[in-house]
Amino acid sequence: MKLKIWEIALIVAMAFTVLLGFSINSQAEALSDKMIRLHVVANSDSDKDQALKLKVRDAVLSELSDALEGVENSDAAQEIISGKLDDLETIGERVTSAEGKDYCVNATLCRESFPTTEYDTFALPAGIYDSLRITIGEGKGHNWWCVVFPPVCSAPVLDESTADAVGLTGEEVSLLTEDSGGYVVKFRIMEFLGKLKGFIFG
Repeated sequence: MKLKIWEIALIVAMAFTVLLGFSINSQAEALSDKMIRLHVVANSDSDKDQALKLKVRDAVLSELSDALEGVENSDAAQEIISGKLDDLETIGERVTSAEGKDYCVNATLCRESFPTTEYDTFALPAGIYDSLRITIGEGKGHNWWCVVFPPVCSAPVLDESTADAVGLTGEEVSLLTEDSGGYVVKFRIMEFLGKLKGFIFG
């Protein structure tokens, strides 16, 4: 059976998309090993609880910014954060108490699945990352995601000095920023392929 031109074009496009997805996935997996995400979960979706989530986030980032200064790899950063989990819970509860709430705050280090996430000057691909998860109260509200290491949550841009300090290569920085051209589209393709693979293979 002779294929039509549009069918051939579709097959070629699908093959290219799959190959691109595999390439980006390999890069993204290497990248995720160098990062620790920050995942803050609000008590609820009420305006007050969502505002409180951001105040807890700010307090956590403030506490960790000095502690992680000069740290050169994610293993060392993870060890420091692990030793400060109790302190982070206390700090979080202090913030909630100051806002008139008696929520418990739970801080854990874990592995979590994150979707493709866009920020002002860079984007992060979907994948499994080491994560500092801060859960406020019942943890039934919307999330706030970023990166606690390297410290790009509080940085205005992902610049070369930040990248060099934690061992990100130029190619990895390019993957995260617009320098790579269509980076978010590529991440979306990779995320779609991951879901498709899960659907097909279970």
